[in-house]
Amino acid sequence: MCGIAGWVSYHRDLTQHRAELDAMTATMACRGPDADGVRLDRHAGLGHRRLAVIDVEGGSQPMSVHTDDGAVDITYSGEVYNFGELRDELRRRGHRFRTRSDTEVVLHGYLEWGEAVAERLNGMYAFAVWDSRIEKLVLIRDRLGVKPLYYYRTDDGVLFGSEPKAILANALAERAVDLEGIRELVSFTQTPGSAVWCGMNEVLPGGVVTVDRAGLRETRYWTLPSRAHTDDLQTTIANVRSLLEDVVERQLVSDVPRCTLLSGGLDSSVITAIAAAKLGERGEKVRSFAVDFTGREDDFVADELRATTDAPYAREVGAHVGSLHESVVLNHQAIADPAVRRAVITARDSPLSLGDMDTSLYLLFQVIRQRSTVALSGESADEVFGGYRWFHQPEAQAAATFPWMAVFVSGAKAQVSDRFNADITAALDLPGYISDRYAQALTEIERVDGESDHEFRMREMCYLHLTRFVRMLLERKDRVSMAVGLEVRVPFCDHRLVEYVYNTPWSMKTFDGREKSLLRAATADLLPRSVLDRVKAPYPATLDPRYTSALLQQCRDLLTTDDPVFALVDRSYLESITRQSGALPIEIRNGMERVLDLSTWLDIYRPELRF
Repeated sequence: MCGIAGWVSYHRDLTQHRAELDAMTATMACRGPDADGVRLDRHAGLGHRRLAVIDVEGGSQPMSVHTDDGAVDITYSGEVYNFGELRDELRRRGHRFRTRSDTEVVLHGYLEWGEAVAERLNGMYAFAVWDSRIEKLVLIRDRLGVKPLYYYRTDDGVLFGSEPKAILANALAERAVDLEGIRELVSFTQTPGSAVWCGMNEVLPGGVVTVDRAGLRETRYWTLPSRAHTDDLQTTIANVRSLLEDVVERQLVSDVPRCTLLSGGLDSSVITAIAAAKLGERGEKVRSFAVDFTGREDDFVADELRATTDAPYAREVGAHVGSLHESVVLNHQAIADPAVRRAVITARDSPLSLGDMDTSLYLLFQVIRQRSTVALSGESADEVFGGYRWFHQPEAQAAATFPWMAVFVSGAKAQVSDRFNADITAALDLPGYISDRYAQALTEIERVDGESDHEFRMREMCYLHLTRFVRMLLERKDRVSMAVGLEVRVPFCDHRLVEYVYNTPWSMKTFDGREKSLLRAATADLLPRSVLDRVKAPYPATLDPRYTSALLQQCRDLLTTDDPVFALVDRSYLESITRQSGALPIEIRNGMERVLDLSTWLDIYRPELRF
């Protein structure tokens, strides 16, 4: 895993602009703490920060191949899990390799197949190829968008980077946000292609962007396909199990220490159990990590989202599969630390955070990084297998909006819209924006012949989660993990598994009357009965009242200033919160977190607000 950056300019000699490219690349240092590199051509510059995972000694970048017609260079981030098979095929076609890295395989794959190399890759990746033979840049991103990649058009080319901050480090990029960007920040829709910043876009998941003297073009090599499912239930269960075992085995490949993230829920427990079995065949034990909070087990009170604490289940799974399990216990001071909040907001380039759930994730990853460089996560199983409770609620199924909004957001109004002043709230028109985005998303979905209305509606719900909702979670996981130089892999995002389960009828996905029926049935022999029967719980949040007290004090301190946040947020709103005492509802705590996040973002980036 790494960070990439670059600049293509057809009217400049970029060999004279090393300082600008160095500055762009330096912003990616957290993504690649092990090494850095820059490759300059007359009209292109590629930058790279490396986190060494495969071929630690030989995988330096940017990497080049010299042909009779000129050099072809790559700067690459991610992991291709089928690089061994591809290397064998390329060798049969006459290619010779100097390293054991997947980067070199992708580069030679481009030499053999051009942009179509993307169709042969299995993994999470974002990379740029500069083909000096024809003066063309090619940007390619993985199918599910696990790895980020952004670009910014200039008057004579393009800037690009793994994160917006790499692009914003170049003076050609305007540091501005308009109403459209704010809508994306607070609407919880994550429109594919949007990057919030004016003039900036993300390469679409499964997308290819090419830039040459004729201009910029974007195409897709993959979109989520609709197909008829012909396997019976037992065959489907068996295929899910087979796919999971293959995916996890591939994603365990690493030349550096790896581990799993184990919450004690079904998803992470499945990944940990399979990883333990695969490593056990080699005489190794898997390490697993969970997050917990001081006094949580003693003070826990069940609510509609979390019926149980995670820690006992994580310990039980660890003992059951024989993992080297460690629980990372955090206290309220660390989670409420403004410096940690600032680190998270910097990592995300955005004030759209999940409050303490982001800061605790960051602190967890910091500890894990001291012991491992690669972690396997259970992220995205709920989107793939239909695990969220709103999948199973008739009112959410019938709602004419994104399903998660039907549950969490009254009237399809963004959760943070009432934090803004009246003028901005009116200008944003979030209900209208969300409605438009929802309608547009539905146009992308293909119906299978003979599909009933209910089955098609559930296909729509699955599609919305796999192309919108999961994007928010994947971006969060990538940014927060890479901020500490930890590579997090997501086996449930393997496109083969996603396609297969997406096209399995909803009646099969819920054949036993529960959520994630297929996943549970496919792995029933691997886990303790208590975990198989456990009701889903989301990522944990701290319940410590001292955390809320710390937020209250930070908000009181903010009210004594002329912070730029008050150009957006009504001061009276924050004043009304800070006058309260006693136990505060979670929505009030969330409101404080979001105002503090927004204030921190404005201080870090000082964007021009164009509205």
